[in-house]
Amino acid sequence: MPTILSVAEVIPPYEIKQTQATEFARELFSGSFKEIGRLLKAFENGLIEKRHFVNPVGWFQENHSFEEKNNVYIESAVTLGREAVVKCLDNNQFLKKKIPYEDIDAIFYISTTGIATPSIEARIMNLLPFHLHTKRIPIWGLGCAGGAAGLARAFEYCMAFPKAKVLVLSVELCSITFQQNDLSKSNLIGTSLFADGVACALICGDSCDIGDFRLKNTYPSILAVQSALLPDSLDVMGWDIKNEGLFVRFSRDIPTIVHNWLKPVAEEFLHVHRLQIDKIDYFIAHPGGKKVLDAYVESLGIPASMTDVSLEVLKNFGNMSSATILYVLKQYMEMDIPRGSNGLCAALGPGFSSEMLLLRWFE
Repeated sequence: MPTILSVAEVIPPYEIKQTQATEFARELFSGSFKEIGRLLKAFENGLIEKRHFVNPVGWFQENHSFEEKNNVYIESAVTLGREAVVKCLDNNQFLKKKIPYEDIDAIFYISTTGIATPSIEARIMNLLPFHLHTKRIPIWGLGCAGGAAGLARAFEYCMAFPKAKVLVLSVELCSITFQQNDLSKSNLIGTSLFADGVACALICGDSCDIGDFRLKNTYPSILAVQSALLPDSLDVMGWDIKNEGLFVRFSRDIPTIVHNWLKPVAEEFLHVHRLQIDKIDYFIAHPGGKKVLDAYVESLGIPASMTDVSLEVLKNFGNMSSATILYVLKQYMEMDIPRGSNGLCAALGPGFSSEMLLLRWFE
């Protein structure tokens, strides 16, 4: 089965404490909501302690056009995305030697927070010596589910081409979508939750010479993947695209939807592979928020401790949309996980949809 051999993250330069974000939101939203004190409890209750952005906090106090924001997206995505690719292919945590750029067969580029044509991976390929025939597969619009979807599409590519080495590069700059004049509750909650993050993963097919590169004793292989779409749920989350840019939209019912919908979807997926939820050793979950993590635990009937890693990523980085799951995955890959252990990787996103991967650690 295709193996995840390396994951690298790049942390954007400006760290914002949640206390700073709370005071910023108080100043911005206090004239719009009489119950601003109650609403601002979301900043504390979400358990996020800090986040990282590509711009300092002063940048958000000024108005910016869609064009200006998108130019920031392109410039930052190329710079940070390039760094993530370099770190992933020369990663002394997981690899005993560097993997040449020319060996990469395909790049899946995942994002939902900016627009670029030519797409970002093409711009990065002009900065690094990739093979001229490296395939480019940019995927836009999957939101928080995008990182898991990228891994799943890379798995399918490697199943078709067992000698392939494939990159999944996720760049999400959620902060630059902030709308200073959007005084909705969705924007307020988004201000408490979203952040910028960049990560890159390397997936190798079965016929790759991974023995020449592997450093750790065990690595997660992808056994199977599943996509699922909840019908008639287009309004649950997404963007409203207006002249000023991308306006966040998500429903307060997301935790309830997760609680009611996720377990049957997960059980169906695992049943096909003769597994049950209680046979899953590790739950690699996208932390959409504290309430979403709680809904995972309640819906699946798993110990709360199985979401500790996801919660730790949420505390230190916030919700970085598609990149977040790769930050979580990296922490699991840093562990010495025993051979034969099972992992369920899951993320939810617009559609309303889920992406799941069944992992197993092999030597």
